[in-house]
Parts: sequence; structure tokens; C-alpha cells
Amino acid sequence: MNTDITNAVVSSADKAKYDTYAKKLLAEKHILAHILVDTVDEFKGMTPEDVIPLIEGEPRIGIVPSEPGSTNVEAWDAGGQRIVGLNTEISEINEGMVRFDIVFYVRMKDGLSQIIVNIEIQKDEPTAYKILNRAIFYVSRLISSQKERDFSNTDYDSIKPVFSIWICLDMSANSLTHIHLSQDELLEPCGWKGNLNLLNVVLIGITDEIPKHGSRYELHRLLGTLLSSELNETEKLDILEREYHIPVNQDFREEVRIMCNLSVGIEEKGIAKGIAKGIEKGIATGIEKGKTQERNILLEISGLLSEGRTPEELIRMGFDKDSVDLALCLRNH
Repeated sequence: MNTDITNAVVSSADKAKYDTYAKKLLAEKHILAHILVDTVDEFKGMTPEDVIPLIEGEPRIGIVPSEPGSTNVEAWDAGGQRIVGLNTEISEINEGMVRFDIVFYVRMKDGLSQIIVNIEIQKDEPTAYKILNRAIFYVSRLISSQKERDFSNTDYDSIKPVFSIWICLDMSANSLTHIHLSQDELLEPCGWKGNLNLLNVVLIGITDEIPKHGSRYELHRLLGTLLSSELNETEKLDILEREYHIPVNQDFREEVRIMCNLSVGIEEKGIAKGIAKGIEKGIATGIEKGKTQERNILLEISGLLSEGRTPEELIRMGFDKDSVDLALCLRNH
């Protein structure tokens, strides 16, 4: 197999593994609790430790589709009762498949109502489409997929609010934006009934530079540390444990180690590829320059021969004998 193709396949596999471990680390409840405290009004003012028990079950990672019919998983309990759970993929007829990075339920402080939270990671702002459009599509799927799972028939009052939280790396500024429905009265208010809090998009912009501890960018420092390709395993774990009180058990430590190693591997492959391409380009440029230089020398020799200079004179002037002979050969043909 072509070396470039082989390297591309290996690099792609490494990036996929890196993404998987990044999602697994983000799906840790202690990390999710920090995100919720800073992005969902219901939890503002609470400590992450108080939010953790409200995260129900185990967050589902990269296996929930957003295609019609695939978002809900059916199972049966010991008593023969049907249990419908959240899937990471949602699929509806004629609507295509969507796969969420992380999806989970969170119970509100009243202990009764719930919200559905989706978290997506982007290594940078996409250029093929506008990220907000994709986020709106995702929250729409999270709403529609609740039918026959969270509510039945026309019981639309049982729709749960949804949050789609997008973590975008390599941005020009650290930012935090909440996009939601609003109501404008164009004439006399009518008092329409319904919940405006059902659809929520949160966009978190993360720069390459990790903010200082104690600033208003604590969430950005946490996420930037966790997902940084610059910090090593020890540096990451120290910040997460000391500043954010993230429990660092053996599994968590191992996942951070693997992600750091994959990050280094991806970077080294990128550097090696760049060097190889640079060498290849340099050689090609050198050959081309050499050809141009040789051609100019031959033209100069030919011009001097036309002026009546002898080959012996040209050699005494410093021209290479092979070049003089070649110029003579070309003139004779």
C-alpha cells in the first residue's frame, strides 16, 4: 500500500481513538456537573457536587442516533414491562441518521421534572456549514425523538426541555452563548400558553491558551485543560484534581494517559508528514533550480563560442569542460 495512504489511515484511526477518549472523559459526571452549573440556569449557584446526584444513569457516549426511530431503545424488565431508554442515534423515515456525542437525563431540583442534555465536541468551527444551524437541528431531533418515549400521542405538555451544548476548540476568543426561544408581542398580548424553555443551544468557544485560575473563565480553564494537546498527563491531572476536585481514579488516569499519548502521536505524525513534504518539495525545487542554472551556463558558453572564443579559452576562463563539450555538441546539431 502507498506510504501516504497508510499513514493517512493510521492517522485517521488515531484521531478516532482520541475523539472516543475525549468523549469518555467529558462524560464523567464530575466534569458534566461543572458544565451544567455554568450553562443551565436551574443549576447556577449550586456546587458541582450537589449536581452530580441529579445526573441520571450513565451518560450514553457516541451511540445515540438522531435518525428517525433510532433514538429510543426498547427493553423489557423482569415483570414483562416495556422500558424505553435514550439512544445516541435518532433515525426517522426520510429524515436521515444523526449520532450524538453524549446524551443524558438530568433531574431538576424539584426532584420530579427532567431535562435532556446533549454535549458535542468540535475541534474547530466547521467551514462546510454554520454550526448554529447544526445545533438547532440537534435540539429539534432531541424534542421530536421524545414521542413514545417521554410522552405519548398528543401529550405535548410532557415534552422535556433539551439542551445541546457545543464545545468548540481552537477559537479566537473564550466565549459562552445561550440561544433560546423568545416571545415578541406584535399586537395586543394574548397570553398564549406553552413553554418557551424547551429548546436551548449553548455554544462554548475555547481558545488554545488556557485561562488563568480564578478568572471568570473557570469552565474554559477546566475544558481547555482536559482537551489540551499541549499539557501532559501529569499537568492535566494536577489541575483537574487540585483546582476542580475531580476524583482521579485509576480508570480516569488511564484514559487521560491514553488520550495524551494519542495526541502526541497525532502531532508527531503531522510533523513527520510536514517534514517529508518539505524535503520532497525542496528536492524538486533544487532540481528545477539546477536545471535553470545549467541552461543559463550553456547559453552563455554558446554565446561566447559564437563570438569566436575557442573551447580552450572557455575552459581557462573557468567553465567546466563537460559543459563546454555539451554546448559544442548542441551547436553542431
